[in-house]
Amino acid sequence: MELRIKNSQLKELVYIAPSSIHGTGVFAKRALSKGEYIGTYHGPVARRNGTYVLWVYDPDDEENAVGRSGKNYLRFLNHQIPGNAEFDGFDLYARVKIGKNEEITFNYEPE
Repeated sequence: MELRIKNSQLKELVYIAPSSIHGTGVFAKRALSKGEYIGTYHGPVARRNGTYVLWVYDPDDEENAVGRSGKNYLRFLNHQIPGNAEFDGFDLYARVKIGKNEEITFNYEPE
């Protein structure tokens, strides 16, 4: 039930559509402020790398990354340097102001 609620909240902020970057992308339904919470990357724990897997690394223990196999709209985020959004763990935030109907992107490369 909680995942369904979070997905409905995410769908109030974003939609998916064809992307000029690659395939399908995630777009803002309304303007998003810098630092605004967009949503959480939900899905089962991933045991190995694959399509739509997001890995989160602990800076103090990079050997033990945690991965999730995305099951919500955020799995369609495309790569861009610099992206206009960034993850803090599995939570996505606007890195800069994002305009209505602008594609939401993040840098896939670990820092």
